[in-house]
Amino acid sequence: MSDSKPAAPPAANGGTVGATTAATNGGTTKPHLYNTTSRPAYRQPYNRRHHHRPRRNYCCCCCFWTILVILILALLAAIAGSIIYVLYRPHRPSFTIASLRIHRLNLTTTADSSSSHLSTLLNLTLSSKNPNSHLSFSYDPFAISCETSDGAVFIGNGTLPAFVSSSKNETSFKGVVITTASDPDSDAVNKLRSDLKKNGVWLKIEMDTRLRVKMDGVKSKKVGIRVTCHEIKGAAPKGKSPAVADVSRSKCKVDLRIKIWKWTF
Repeated sequence: MSDSKPAAPPAANGGTVGATTAATNGGTTKPHLYNTTSRPAYRQPYNRRHHHRPRRNYCCCCCFWTILVILILALLAAIAGSIIYVLYRPHRPSFTIASLRIHRLNLTTTADSSSSHLSTLLNLTLSSKNPNSHLSFSYDPFAISCETSDGAVFIGNGTLPAFVSSSKNETSFKGVVITTASDPDSDAVNKLRSDLKKNGVWLKIEMDTRLRVKMDGVKSKKVGIRVTCHEIKGAAPKGKSPAVADVSRSKCKVDLRIKIWKWTF
């Protein structure tokens, strides 16, 4: 009677081939089969950067074209400004203080020196000149203020009516009243009184308005300007005659006033 040997189990999933040998009790070798198809398939790693390239390229293109358009507009504006300057040779308007008469400059202090009162009345004469041949200026009403040159004491304020300055034209204003009744602090009063007892007090006049420029039928938008006049030396009047301020060295400067939100430059 012969010994029967059990048959080898079939390979899973129908796969065969590839065997290794192992020793048994009878010294014979027995094949061990394994399935080569059971290994996981290789997958390519996911690259996130690949999906962000189109968006990044779009942003770069937008920035490039925006900068290019801004540069082109700036270049066109520079060319237009150069052409206007060559054709018209624009110049700023000029202002001159012709005279300043001080009718009242009274500074009083209470007996206990606790407070002081300043009362002033000034009469201003000034002129405005337009040196341009092809430009005219249209002014809004002026707001005039007068103070000491260091800004410590406010002397008075006034107004100047609106007017139009044609090309190569000079406009004069007489009898512009500047007045105030204020209570300055003690330090300012002491300095003002000391200056009045000496050779006089140095004054500064500022005039603020808005200006529109007209050029061959084309009107610009209104821009703010400030006219500042320095080197004016005044004194208190004696008796009933007004004191005449020394304006021989006075100079007036015109500056643009650009307002951006809450700030004015």
